[in-house]
Amino acid sequence: MSHPTTRVLTMLELLQARRELTGRELADALGVDERTVRRYALRLADLGIPVEARRGRYGGYRLLPGYKLPPLMFTEDEAVAVVLALLVGGRLGVGTDGALEKIHRVLPASLRDRVAALRETLGFTLAPREAAVPDASALLVLAAAARDRRRVRLRYRSWRGEDSERELDTYGLVFHSGRWYASGLDHRRGEVRTFRVDRVAAAEPLPVTFADPGEFDVVAHVTGSLASVPYAHEVEVVLDTTLAEARRRLPPTMAQLSEVPEGVLLRARAERLDGMAQMLAGLGWPFTVRTPPELRGAVRELGERLLRSN
Repeated sequence: MSHPTTRVLTMLELLQARRELTGRELADALGVDERTVRRYALRLADLGIPVEARRGRYGGYRLLPGYKLPPLMFTEDEAVAVVLALLVGGRLGVGTDGALEKIHRVLPASLRDRVAALRETLGFTLAPREAAVPDASALLVLAAAARDRRRVRLRYRSWRGEDSERELDTYGLVFHSGRWYASGLDHRRGEVRTFRVDRVAAAEPLPVTFADPGEFDVVAHVTGSLASVPYAHEVEVVLDTTLAEARRRLPPTMAQLSEVPEGVLLRARAERLDGMAQMLAGLGWPFTVRTPPELRGAVRELGERLLRSN
């Protein structure tokens, strides 16, 4: 770290990470004396970066709160980690293409070429998800409301396209399968419900707080809510396996599982019975269809198709 410019930028990076450091802490980290630290602080101020120096026994240096910093400085390892996170986020349906392109443009040429090679050769076992990106301001309002236990007023559009206004005590947020969900007490219905955040047109915090919901499991509630979404067919199948093994293979969003004398009872809702037959066959366990009777026909048709393909 011999070049003064490098040390000035390193000082900025330290203040970004810690917000406030003493002159001695900065001097030790930069390998200079405290007089040089004061000179670096003035240089940052000349660049339009407001570094405040506070004198006295407990004095130090800090960046003024609320100041919007120039682009962040990353080490090579940090830059690669950010790119990897954005690549995976894009696969999950978060909608990261814009951020990924911006970071790619400002990378050093040598690192940019290596990152490009990674993007071109990286494969995923995870199927791509369709992005359902919510309004960022609504997402942040809901997150702050959940943390601070503050009620919010929502303008919400249902899956039918119907607009409504409601007040919500937000217990938490969940990201699942490319979508953001908020769960909490819906005062319009008087019950705990789950809402898709990308359908929230506006979210406004209210001057009303609510009690801590205690051990409320927001992830379990969201996955349970999704599993109970109405479809055309209600399915009950007994699987010849253990409950622990069934839970390992079948996520809560796919089915409700319970132990019965014959094995494990699977309850689910299906839009297409042929798809349900394929899912059951893919598990590899013997099973018995309880309902609907039409599912037995779908299973037989699948078996006949597989026999004809041999």
